[in-house]
This record gives sequence, C-alpha cells and structure tokens, in this order.
Amino acid sequence: MLRGAPLGLSWCKPRGRPIARNGPLCMGSGLSFFSPRSVSAAAAARMASTASPAGSPLEVVRVPALSDNYIWLLHDPASGTTGVVDPAEEEPVVAALAQRGWTLNAVLNTHHHSDHVGANTALMRRFPGLTVVGPRADKDRIPGIQVQVGDGDTWALGSVELRVYDTPGHTRGHIAYWAPAAEALFPGDTLFALGCGRLFEGDPPTMWASLSKLLPLPDATRVYCAHEYTQSNAKFAVTVDPHNAALAERKRQIDDARKRGEPTVPSTLGEEKATNPFLRPTDPAIRKQLGFDAAAEDWRVFGAIRAAKDRF
Repeated sequence: MLRGAPLGLSWCKPRGRPIARNGPLCMGSGLSFFSPRSVSAAAAARMASTASPAGSPLEVVRVPALSDNYIWLLHDPASGTTGVVDPAEEEPVVAALAQRGWTLNAVLNTHHHSDHVGANTALMRRFPGLTVVGPRADKDRIPGIQVQVGDGDTWALGSVELRVYDTPGHTRGHIAYWAPAAEALFPGDTLFALGCGRLFEGDPPTMWASLSKLLPLPDATRVYCAHEYTQSNAKFAVTVDPHNAALAERKRQIDDARKRGEPTVPSTLGEEKATNPFLRPTDPAIRKQLGFDAAAEDWRVFGAIRAAKDRF
C-alpha cells in the first residue's frame, strides 16, 4: 500500500506491477450520449440522499445530475475521507458536500465518457490536493488522472478498501470498484439495474466476460450504477424473459416507485442475478425465447439479448 497519500487515500497493486502516473491533463473524447438538461445545484442538494444502510462503514450519497445520471459521494466516517464516483457536473457535487460539511479528497472514475468525468478538472481546481483515480487501460482519456488502477488493484478511501475489476465492453478501458466491507459495487456503465451498457468499444464476448467477473460477488452487494434507466430496462426485460415471476413483480414495484418519483438505484446483486436478463444467458427459458439451444455459447446468447435491447 502506497504511503504518504493525502488524507487517508492509498492504493495497492499486484506484485510486479509499476505505479504509473501520467503527466499533463488529458481531456476525454467529449462524447456524451444523454440529454444536456442539467439538475440545478440547489435541486441536486435537495434530492441528494443517503443510499447506504445504517451502520455501513461507507456512507453513500446519491447525487442526481444531468437528465438521468447518478453521481455517488462516498464518505468514510472513521477517517473523514470523502470521494466521488464519476462526477458528471461540479455544482451538484459541491452543493451536496456543503450540505453535509464534507470536503472532497478523491475522484474515482470508471471510464472516460464526459457524463462521468465532466467535472474532474473543475473539482481539482476547487479542492487542492484532490486525487483522481481511474482506469489504467484508458489513462489517456481520463482528465487529470494521477493514480491508474486495473484488475486486481485496490484503492483505500480512508479505512475502506475498494477492489478494482477491469470491465471493458462499454468502453475499452472501463473499470468497476467493489467495497467488500460495505457490500457496495460501483460498476459505472457496465452493469445497470435490469440492464448493461451499450457496446460502444467492445463486443459481446468482452462484455460477457466483464459481467461474469461480477457474478461471484455476494447477493447482498448493492449495485450503485450510474443511471436511472431501470424502468425502460424493465419494459425490455419482460420481452425476453416473459415467464419470470420475480421479474414481473420487480417491474410492478419499479413502475410504482417511478410514479412516486422515487429512485430505483441501488438494487442488489441478488436481484440482478434473479431478474436481469443480461446476467442470465444460461437460463433455459431465455434461451428458448430467443431461439438458442443448450449448446450455444453463453456470450452468443448475451449478444442476442444486447442486440434485441439495441433495437427495442
């Protein structure tokens, strides 16, 4: 574990892997696939809400941004250290921090899309000494990256360890962060509630391999994905898994929650394993619905599900 990192921040690496830091700031591609409509800072501060259970060693706060993004504030009460996952905008983050009397120590990026790194440089200016952590495999497209991490690395936010998984497919350099002690997963755009990310820079075998890395995590793990896509994902999911009673009930609950204006994120990994078709290409009912037999490779069934969603 690297010593001397600011304010309780440190990182570990597998044996033999060098610590690499890039030099000048390197802006990302500027790509954005969502509406430019933003949530105001004041509104975001009002809507920001605790999204972790009482007694968790990591306090997680949901901060809405843009039209459907969720930014996640991570606070370690033991050390007072605070990080933010994928800050799309500066002001909603600053407002939510001010509301709680926190300062920001780290940015944790999952990938380079502008609705995930858009506030990196502004937050670096506002919070001197801020550490930006991001995927080693996409270091040239992460603004301000200082610490590069990848598969098998860990990053310590105060006393809370975050384990890193390479999860390419949505982009070629995507990563996910898992906090075992807090049972919390931050998958960016790899895994959504009842969905997964589009394959902008990857293919079905790559994305299925990435999702397969997350399947062994405990069912109680909370999935803090980056977008409020759940209702539209549910509408699609029932078309490829129409006889799944658990999915039908979950869709009903999601529709009710959205009618009340409530968020549907986080879900749990157990819910996703039971109802998310993108995690269930092995399921015989889904295979039958899509015209695959038992001999078909899992990634081919997954690819058919993703292609059907793209057309939906």
